Amino acid sequence: MKEIKIGGVPEHFNLPWHLAMEAGKFSKKGIDLKWQDFHGGTGAMCKALRNGSIDMAVVLTEGIIKDIINGNPSKIVKIYVESPLLWGIHVGAHSRFQTIDDLKEASIAISRYGSGSQLMAIVNAHKNGHDTENLRYEIVKNLDGGVAALTNGDADYFMWEHFTTKPLVDKGIFRRIDSVTTPWPCFVIAVRDEVLENDSQAIKAIIKVINTQLKKFEVPYAIDNLDALLATRYEQQLEDIKEWLSITKWNRKKSISKKLINSIQNKLVKFNVISEEVNVKMLLKKID
Repeated sequence: MKEIKIGGVPEHFNLPWHLAMEAGKFSKKGIDLKWQDFHGGTGAMCKALRNGSIDMAVVLTEGIIKDIINGNPSKIVKIYVESPLLWGIHVGAHSRFQTIDDLKEASIAISRYGSGSQLMAIVNAHKNGHDTENLRYEIVKNLDGGVAALTNGDADYFMWEHFTTKPLVDKGIFRRIDSVTTPWPCFVIAVRDEVLENDSQAIKAIIKVINTQLKKFEVPYAIDNLDALLATRYEQQLEDIKEWLSITKWNRKKSISKKLINSIQNKLVKFNVISEEVNVKMLLKKID
């Protein structure tokens, strides 16, 4: 049995992995897949890939591209979720801020530098004509830290996945000013170079299993009461999960397009997330 350590956010996007593990689908292929939740999101997973504490990650596209360019010894092997991510732009319940323009010089809560919460703050500022060179950040580590920062006035706004934060909006802890989508597929699977070199067959087996599992999440769903299962496991309202399922498209293809990765790089340069495009071979590894 080959042990592979994988990281991901503790959110509804990763239910396919957990169901496959619970059904023993990886172990049947000789893979002992060890899952680790990363409440700190993409920045925390990039750090874990760098230090070798995990072998692979289900990670935000923009975050891992930037981190690989900055020296993370990993490669993207697959687009996992093809649809964009919907980010909520949140302020504290009693904040004076009411519109996006009010946030022009506001301080931003981010989980850590290089995280999706930072990179999407840059993208959103750029799209709205705000100065992206002098954005002010407060490091909050995770969603709980974001709640504390906005509640205590340590930061002015916080960007996090729309549906994950919906219960906080419903409870009156956050107030959502707006939402914005990423202009690219939201989640990819990244693997450390050392693992790709030494355990490529194991990674191929894992990708094959998850691609098969994702078929159950395509309409019509092969899992009875999938929406109710998601709502229960992730403490969401059923109507919110139904809305999320309706806008989420999974990717079951084995290969990944160089053209797509270059298109994403082009947008990241435009939004000042990366300074220049790199050769796609630095970012991508085909494993099929």
